[in-house]
Amino acid sequence: MAAFEINSFEEYLDIIKNEIRVPRPYYRGQSRTASDGYILRPSIGRYVHLNDKSSTELDNLEKSVLETFSNHVIAHVNHIPRNDWEMLALAQHHGLPTRFMDWTTNPLVALYFAARKTKINNEGNSADSAVYVLTRRTIRYNELKRNSPDDEPRVEDKILELSHTEQEDPYTSFGIEPEKVEEPLDQLELPDHSFPEPRRLDDIPATSDDQPVDFNSPFQIAFNVIYDPPHVSPRIRAQDGVLLACHRPLIPMDETEYLEILVHHKAHDEIRRRLDQYGVFDKQLFPDLDGMAKWLKYRVFEIDGVV
Repeated sequence: MAAFEINSFEEYLDIIKNEIRVPRPYYRGQSRTASDGYILRPSIGRYVHLNDKSSTELDNLEKSVLETFSNHVIAHVNHIPRNDWEMLALAQHHGLPTRFMDWTTNPLVALYFAARKTKINNEGNSADSAVYVLTRRTIRYNELKRNSPDDEPRVEDKILELSHTEQEDPYTSFGIEPEKVEEPLDQLELPDHSFPEPRRLDDIPATSDDQPVDFNSPFQIAFNVIYDPPHVSPRIRAQDGVLLACHRPLIPMDETEYLEILVHHKAHDEIRRRLDQYGVFDKQLFPDLDGMAKWLKYRVFEIDGVV
């Protein structure tokens, strides 16, 4: 069962204000729920044939794909990413399946992705959506860097300035566009969600040699890490986006790591209108021609509104 269910915009605001007691919450909105087949796992984990690979084989595959991507970056950007974290974030932004998951620090942005488009379930009916909230404090990349003996300079915002390139529609990252589910999912029985004590830096696991975990590459982490990506696009800044680097990208997130706020499909239309009133909609979250076109489509053709 979902931890909370909402039927209106006001109910959602009340839950965020009075019920979510996580010190630093991160949110993810999905137009399909985990129990309806859209499991919480990174995009690379949606390819079932990869389950046959060992962790080493998967790491090598990801590194090889990223290397190929990196070889083509120089022709399309003004500043080259300085490490694998930045390069993988750039690849994620352009639609490459990675071990990163898109989250946001803004609960209204998450609600937008949950309610922007009402999906149809397997029975042909309008489907409920959901906003997910991380309940366990996850170590942040910057925390690890600050505690590193060979600390490197902090990554500057806007380090990457992209030229106009063709991109995969970023809406698909949150399930807004139809996506094939490649394996069946049994109905999930969500547990009682408590809020565990925050992890401390000295709780970070060690390698088999009892040496500190190597976090200089997202392929070598031994725990999930929150990564604040460089602003490779105005969209990341507009959406208050962060990336969750998953150390086991083929395995769905454990149900104890998040709670679910179920958004009933009948509330979607009212939520869309309220979000538009609050300035949390297409043209603000996607500050480019795609976002403007989607906003005009909504205003003129979907709700017969005024522009």
